[in-house]
Amino acid sequence: MALPATGFVLLSYLMLSAAMYFQLGEQEEKCIIEEIPEDTLVKGHFLLVPWNPNMPSHSPHLGVTVTVKDQNQKVVMSKRYGKLGKFTFTAHISGQHYLCFQTNSTRFSVFAAEKMKLHLDVQMGEHSIDPSAQMTKDNLEVLEESLMHMREQMTYISRQQEYQREKEELFRQISEDTNSKVVWWAVVQTSLLLCVGFWQMKRLKDFFIAKKLV
Repeated sequence: MALPATGFVLLSYLMLSAAMYFQLGEQEEKCIIEEIPEDTLVKGHFLLVPWNPNMPSHSPHLGVTVTVKDQNQKVVMSKRYGKLGKFTFTAHISGQHYLCFQTNSTRFSVFAAEKMKLHLDVQMGEHSIDPSAQMTKDNLEVLEESLMHMREQMTYISRQQEYQREKEELFRQISEDTNSKVVWWAVVQTSLLLCVGFWQMKRLKDFFIAKKLV
């Protein structure tokens, strides 16, 4: 029974994590955007390695500065790390958050041309499971760890659903306001056309009367 339970937990862990990698040059900054609900704990792990492992690195002390900003461009956290690091922050408001990564280099920008690869794993939720630790736990501890992880992930999913409902309500309100403005604009256009038509008819009638054609 322990093996299927452990497999299910590992599958859930992989599905709820967002692993990626991208190219990052020396003294270059790149950002990713994450939609994060309010009061959600976010954990990230990264590893900076040379893009070409066969080429010797000219910056052995190269590191990464991690900066997180919310949708109002307010800095949530900013910290400097080495080539391997872990960062954690809590989203205080719902919305888009910008996770920016910039390599640190002491070389002049003219010579800073080395290309690096940044491996990134971002996890949403309160609790993570270490797969290597499962081998030393008995079945009851594994089950307890799994339930705790699933409960906290359900909390995250609930917050995500609430955030999506808020976005849907905002979109619906914007759509209704836009439709209302379109209707009023159509009414104004129709009124202007009628007024212009009556004015043209009156001017034409006055012209015929002045010329004694009527």
